[in-house]
Amino acid sequence: MDKFDVAVIGSGPGGYVAAIRCAQLGLKTAIIEKYSTLGGTCLNVGCIPSKALLDSSEHFHNAHKTFAEHGIEINTPKVNFEQMVARKQSVVDQTCDGVKFLMDKNKISVFEGLGSFENENTIKIAGKEEQKIEAKNIIIATGSKPTELPFAKFDKERIISSTEALKLPEVPKKMVVIGAGIIGLELGSVYARLGAEVTVVEYLDRAIPTFDGAMSKEITKSLKKLGIKFQFSHKVSDVSRKGDTVTVKATNKKDEEVSFEADYCLVAVGRSAYTEGLNLEAAGLKAGERGKIEVNEHLQTAKSHIYAIGDVIKGAMLAHKAEEEGVFVAERLAGQKPHINYDLIPGVVYTWPEVASVGKTEEQLKEDGAQYKVGSFPFRALGRARASGDLEGLVKILSDKETDEILGFHVIGPRAADLVAEGVVAMEYRASAEDIARMSHAHPTFAEAVKEAALAATDNRPLHV
Repeated sequence: MDKFDVAVIGSGPGGYVAAIRCAQLGLKTAIIEKYSTLGGTCLNVGCIPSKALLDSSEHFHNAHKTFAEHGIEINTPKVNFEQMVARKQSVVDQTCDGVKFLMDKNKISVFEGLGSFENENTIKIAGKEEQKIEAKNIIIATGSKPTELPFAKFDKERIISSTEALKLPEVPKKMVVIGAGIIGLELGSVYARLGAEVTVVEYLDRAIPTFDGAMSKEITKSLKKLGIKFQFSHKVSDVSRKGDTVTVKATNKKDEEVSFEADYCLVAVGRSAYTEGLNLEAAGLKAGERGKIEVNEHLQTAKSHIYAIGDVIKGAMLAHKAEEEGVFVAERLAGQKPHINYDLIPGVVYTWPEVASVGKTEEQLKEDGAQYKVGSFPFRALGRARASGDLEGLVKILSDKETDEILGFHVIGPRAADLVAEGVVAMEYRASAEDIARMSHAHPTFAEAVKEAALAATDNRPLHV
């Protein structure tokens, strides 16, 4: 039986990054993946393929809607959806191959098959042939799966999860999306750009409810321009299929029953921790609420040599959060003292315009009774935004009324996913709004909106509005 210092179960961003960092630190490392490709949900059926389709659909949308304004005259563009999906898959394949290269480069042993505990140090791998390995330390990084509603079981044809939405055989004529969170808005916007009539049905009273209210308001306004219809404060009660038609029944805030028909229904109400098949009990562990594994501040389970990271534990289900946790565990195993500031893990919605946020929302600050200042600046006022035609959105900075320390950093607009990193860096070093305001930002850039919002938060003196 092969023996390792560390065995990682799951090869998503948390797992493979943990394995790489362990190997870099001189630990003999193994990684176990039940599928034939590495990369987990994120690389195979999540972050990477969705971004590929988002970019492709945005190119089509621009060719159809904005090229003429730029002086580019072409025949009316058509969607070759088969090629779009094929390109998406090639991006996925290249990315997964890149992870395999990194495993080989770092001399990490890769085992294909379903990993499960035989005891607290032995893992059984059910692949083409059964194998067993032993490890001093084990990292559980098995990720999550789409949450299924009891009255909307996935048939994977017409009633679908995000997994199936990434490889549909056609562009839907009509699509109902249940859930106005990140996944629902991203995939809904893909198909709206490609010509589908999209209706988003949401239980709460606004989109992306965990984000700042200004971001929610702006993204809703923007996506309505794409033709997406929103039905907020609607409680879905039934989803049924007859032939190629799906009917979604819901109750609105007036307690009236309404129904929506479409040829596809995407259920995007979140994700649940995936621990099936691990045989946790054999290691003296058990899954708690919604399948999640309890860990302490060092990410140790009830067994101190068994760790859990990413979507299987508490906190935001984000690839970069899992990566940070993977590095954290690896460095602790090597005797280092790393840290993670969970308050500074940014959240992103990859629609266009993008939405990105870190820190407190204005609603949270109000609830906390905090004294704060608000500075915001619209992209419309930037020369760079006018040059590219990306006029929607704004940067919003929240700072402490007394100390001016930045408490929240929120962006909706072009390249918001990249711009939010400036806010993360500033907040990691507990910078003030004035610190950002005094930094030189290149002109013309989208980042100038950050400087202007900081000026507005400092003493309400933006230069360009």
